Amino acid sequence: MNHETFAINPTSEGFDREAFKKEILSNLKVLYRKTLDTAAKQEVFQAVSLAVKDLIVDRWIATQKAYQKKDPKFVYYLSMEFLMGRALGNNLINLCCYKEVAEVLNEMGLDINVIEDQEPDAALGNGGLGRLAACFIESLSTLNYPVYGCGIRYKYGMFKQEIRDGYQVEVPDNWLENGNPFEMKRPEYVQTVKFGGYVRIEWDNERQRNRFIHDGYDAVHAIPYDIPVVGYGNNMVNALRIWDAQPVQEFNLASFDKGDYLQAVEQENLAKNIVEVLYPNDNHYSGKELRLKQQYFFVSASVQLAIQKYKETHSDLHKLPEKVCFQLNDTHPTVTVPELMRILLDEEGMEWDEAWEITTKCCAYTNHTIMAEALEKWPVDLFMRLLPRIYQIVQEINRRFLIQVEEKYPNQYNKIRSMAILYEGQVRMANMAIVAGFSVNGVARLHTEILKKRELRDFYEMMPEKFNNKTNGITQRRFLLHGNPLLAQWVSEKIGTDAWITDLSFIKNLEKYADDPKAQKEFMDIKYRNKLRLAEYVKAHNHIDIDPNSIFDVQVKRLHEYKRQLLNILHVMYLYNQLKANPNMDFYPTTFIFGAKAAAGYKRAKETIKLINSVADTINNDPSINSKIKVVFIENYRVSNAEIIFAASDVSEQISTASKEASGTGNMKFMLNGAVTLGTMDGANVEIVEEVGSENAFIFGMSSEEVMAYEANGGYHPSEIYHNDMDIKKILDQLVDGTFSHGDREMFREIYSSFLSPSYGRADQYFILKDFQSYAEAQARVNKAYQDKSRWAKMAILNTAKSGKFTSDRTIEEYVRDIWHLEKVQVEL
Repeated sequence: MNHETFAINPTSEGFDREAFKKEILSNLKVLYRKTLDTAAKQEVFQAVSLAVKDLIVDRWIATQKAYQKKDPKFVYYLSMEFLMGRALGNNLINLCCYKEVAEVLNEMGLDINVIEDQEPDAALGNGGLGRLAACFIESLSTLNYPVYGCGIRYKYGMFKQEIRDGYQVEVPDNWLENGNPFEMKRPEYVQTVKFGGYVRIEWDNERQRNRFIHDGYDAVHAIPYDIPVVGYGNNMVNALRIWDAQPVQEFNLASFDKGDYLQAVEQENLAKNIVEVLYPNDNHYSGKELRLKQQYFFVSASVQLAIQKYKETHSDLHKLPEKVCFQLNDTHPTVTVPELMRILLDEEGMEWDEAWEITTKCCAYTNHTIMAEALEKWPVDLFMRLLPRIYQIVQEINRRFLIQVEEKYPNQYNKIRSMAILYEGQVRMANMAIVAGFSVNGVARLHTEILKKRELRDFYEMMPEKFNNKTNGITQRRFLLHGNPLLAQWVSEKIGTDAWITDLSFIKNLEKYADDPKAQKEFMDIKYRNKLRLAEYVKAHNHIDIDPNSIFDVQVKRLHEYKRQLLNILHVMYLYNQLKANPNMDFYPTTFIFGAKAAAGYKRAKETIKLINSVADTINNDPSINSKIKVVFIENYRVSNAEIIFAASDVSEQISTASKEASGTGNMKFMLNGAVTLGTMDGANVEIVEEVGSENAFIFGMSSEEVMAYEANGGYHPSEIYHNDMDIKKILDQLVDGTFSHGDREMFREIYSSFLSPSYGRADQYFILKDFQSYAEAQARVNKAYQDKSRWAKMAILNTAKSGKFTSDRTIEEYVRDIWHLEKVQVEL
């Protein structure tokens, strides 16, 4: 990645250039028996990273000493995903010595950009959920708050995406192939996690009650690896604690000697499978089983260690809520609730009521979506077989809660149907998180209102005090200071301070430059240089020439039908048809850029990727349109190429079906980098438009209320639009007439049928055709506005200037104030 070195960081006090050089050379010698002139690029990256790690460890030790002295409350941020991105550059920025290290490396004949490019993105997450978790723990560290991020050390992550003949192909993302130089293995904190078996009951004479004993189980060891999370300029280093699985007994020699070779390695395979991949395909029973194992594995290990650490310095577990909060990042970690109950009941000998009081004061739940697949439900038979004791506890939580529901709403069986944790053979995890959590928050104001009024209405009516909103945010240190150094330096020069790095509200001081012709030119020159950088990336990876003077219209995010990448590419087909019919029409050249992974088992999403690439292949090779449209699909979208993309974007496509996107954070990253939002009034788009003004965004489509009204009445009839709108009819027909598929009429038949055939479920359930003309009109407004250079520059500057609200620092301070109640800890070296 071609970063231009910037000089706005405060100088790192005590940074010894000569000692740093010597340590790099020593690392090369000790690790590889190499000198600088014989070492490979990857070896140099490892040596530099270990030298940086040495700087970090001093601060890490100091942080732990500060914690021991102050005994603060910790938040354990439990998440199945942490989409961290590359660590080296971000660590240098937060250590405030990026400039110094770049200069030292230059003196050694090394380019910091080349070295950063040797680092693979940590394959610990996929989409916005994981990136938000990464932003949050970085903000917690920068704001001097104690946190452990808790997750899984996936060996391959989700997958590395390759595009072959236009199709997504999933290949293993072996990000740990060369090791992770920043992680630290912590075998002293090993925990045992148990699956399967049965529960037997014994009478405990001493306590005069039954004891529940888990027997006949399979077990794995959970080994934590800590990755440092460095705060900006404050000496604080927290830990992302990711758990690896190892067999309790690696090799059963007795079984091997008897010839039972599979039995000999059974435990090893159990452990290996748990940490192999992020989100195994759960379209089948074994996939569901593995996903549930993953969730219990990291939750059980994290909760056990949290209790263990608490007991090292505290004797009264009843005061656990004063020192520990478990934040459940979506429903995935909800087994925290019964696991904490299990430990308090079975291991600590508490009575139910006292254990429940502690648990319900320690657990808080963040809901990230109203999409059904994310409100997890597990088949009872699977849950009971895999986690027998946990299931018994869930049964009792459900029994006691339904008594409360019946007392409050006698004979209202619809309430039980809505709120029961166990219902119709399923364990409903979101319901359990709400029942047990002391806080339930949505992640954008609109999303929270939809939860309260529709999706979780019965819970809100029964326990309104639990519900609150925490609009998401992003870290400006990753997505401006590191990702867009040219703009970062310009911001500091214009507003006369670097204070925005830790207080993004200062960026509002750019507003006065929005009408300044000189500032407009400077801003757009920076945008152009960033577009050149992205064009070089596209040329190298896609072998496509794109014009940096064209509009860069970008949609990068997880591929899901509700995010409507399909609406975007259908509109590109529509524009292509218009240009073919009228080559001289007034149209400013536009490059449409896509980037997205589709889940391995998500057929429609993968078909959409093929369609995007097929349309790209046709349009990019048609000289008759004179390159007025180019279409690019960026392979293997991830944090490191996202930083290049956001910095270069003119238009931010945020076009989800209104009411479906909880928040979005890509919209904030685009805004921070001076891209203008083209979107629906959905998720955080609503708040972005409030900040920047509707005149500085392009809004289209139905409102969330209109969408929900249609849904309440069974949808709408897209066939009516198809038969009455000839433009739409033409693009849908092109899906099955071979225009974009080299004559193959069946390649996109299922996409075509999803709009028109009832046999494919409710037709067009994400209202693509319903919103199409509104979207096309908004796109036309974008194209016209961009041709007014002064107007566009003003809009772009104002988007950056008005982005202050959308920092994760603000979000974290709200979590601390309303939910976690943490104290700041100062760290001295």
